[in-house]
Amino acid sequence: MRNWGSSAAALAVMLCMAVPAGAKDPPKAEGRALPPAMASLEKSLHPQTGDVRIPEAKAVMHLGDRYYFLPAADAKRVLVEGWHNPPETAEGVLGMVLAKDTTIFNNVWGAVITYEDTGHVADTDAQSQDYGTVLKGMQEGAESQNAERKQAGYPAMHLVGWAQPPAYDAGNHALIWARELALEGDPVNGLNYDVRMLGRTGVLSLNMLASMKDLGDVRTAAQSFGKSVSFEPGAAYTDFDASTDKAAEYGLAGLVAGGVALGVAKKVGLLAIILKFGKVILIGLAAFGAAALGFFRKFFGRKDEGTI
Repeated sequence: MRNWGSSAAALAVMLCMAVPAGAKDPPKAEGRALPPAMASLEKSLHPQTGDVRIPEAKAVMHLGDRYYFLPAADAKRVLVEGWHNPPETAEGVLGMVLAKDTTIFNNVWGAVITYEDTGHVADTDAQSQDYGTVLKGMQEGAESQNAERKQAGYPAMHLVGWAQPPAYDAGNHALIWARELALEGDPVNGLNYDVRMLGRTGVLSLNMLASMKDLGDVRTAAQSFGKSVSFEPGAAYTDFDASTDKAAEYGLAGLVAGGVALGVAKKVGLLAIILKFGKVILIGLAAFGAAALGFFRKFFGRKDEGTI
């Protein structure tokens, strides 16, 4: 796959299906002309701005005119036809968000939207979470996978640390964190930014992938997304009813570790956690466009012959 954009495409995750809102023409790609099939795909998209409803989560994303949204059908075509990913990587994807004046082939980041019915995630111990211990366990898990990866012919992956330590916005019930990833032999470290917005019984997840050089831009977008969602009456985090609603089996640290207890995280390792529990993270890594696709393919799974 060639890199038709001027920068590494990034992908994020968070679940969503929209009611049309303020459609506009897609942004025009800059630089090298796209091949006819890709230009046709870009032209056929249906971008929306303003307020975008997410019926699965009973929520609304307030995008204004700084971002635009591609509905589910468009997002799946981008992942499969535009970024040449297997169709299964688009399963459960309900939309994609990109910054104004960027395209699917020319951007710093993108956000693929998903939603998971996790049950109500408690935040009562938000201030006492030991994310340093969580990180250590995840690092140990990642390192434990490297011998196997090298034996299979792949370079080692290292979880360097937090690019942003987990921080919980209690007012908006949003948990945001970022990991710095290093691939052996690659001079540029990767950036994996997570935004999770907690609702009454589920979580909207936004997983943004980029490179560390774009940390500032991605951080700004992540903070904006963390404040951009409002849940409909009856579906907000504070509407939880313990007598009728399902509760998650883990708290905020569990979301960071991949939806499992820290002990399990240490036991099965980071990669196994992502493969078993973090489909949205895996989608983000698999559905990564342009040159960055090759970078993250080395992290997970075999590189297809003749793709990059």
